[in-house]
Amino acid sequence: MKTFTKYALAAACLATTTTAFAPPALSGVVQTTANTQLFSTVDDKTEVREYFNNEGFNRWNKIYSESDEVNTVQLDIRNGHDQTIQKILNWVEADGDIKGKTVCDCGCGVGSLAIPLAQMGAKISASDISDAMSTEAAARAKAMGIRNAKFYTSDLESVKGKYNTVTCVDVAIHYPTEKMAEMVGHLCSLADERVLISFAPKTWYYDLLKKFGELFPGPSKTTRAYLHKEEVVREALKKAGFEVSREEMTGTNFYFSRLLEAKRV
Repeated sequence: MKTFTKYALAAACLATTTTAFAPPALSGVVQTTANTQLFSTVDDKTEVREYFNNEGFNRWNKIYSESDEVNTVQLDIRNGHDQTIQKILNWVEADGDIKGKTVCDCGCGVGSLAIPLAQMGAKISASDISDAMSTEAAARAKAMGIRNAKFYTSDLESVKGKYNTVTCVDVAIHYPTEKMAEMVGHLCSLADERVLISFAPKTWYYDLLKKFGELFPGPSKTTRAYLHKEEVVREALKKAGFEVSREEMTGTNFYFSRLLEAKRV
């Protein structure tokens, strides 16, 4: 009971600054039920695009950097996200065959994963629905002298092509449950060999924390956050002809993300 109280209070505090226990593709506050109903006619994609081109970009650009202008919660989320990225890089390094391979990073943000993969020799095609995010990623890559990566603005559904590996880290939180399987299927259609995807898992515990956090709305509106049942993601991967080969779970006080690597069978 003591443990639950700790995290419940954490969720309540977080709701005034960033989304309760959500992966760092999201910040601000979780909307109350009333607000959710009020904005139910607003397309999630439009919400996400507008948020990350404005207030969201300023906030998350600091979190996805070494800036000292972050609070305790944001620092915790940064650390959680960094752990997920490092787990992917550890897998890639252990495989030892990324050099010269093509990688499509969907929802690349400011290049947290795309840039280090490019440094490892991969040929990167990275996109984000936010022009501000993809532009920042391109600027960071250019400043580091990276030439084997291109960054552009696009929603996930519009990404086309064929790549050895497709990655999508901490993006699924923006996709409603009914669209999750379709999104996973599209990612798989782009991949010749493997898909790497992370998402906020829907369990009774995380779901309870999310609902608790919604009781403490902050002053500003942000995008909606969606949790996903792992079995739904696995089934979508299987339906597309992929089999989970490696998996990880990252959990800090304010960041929870399930990571799956699936290979084509």
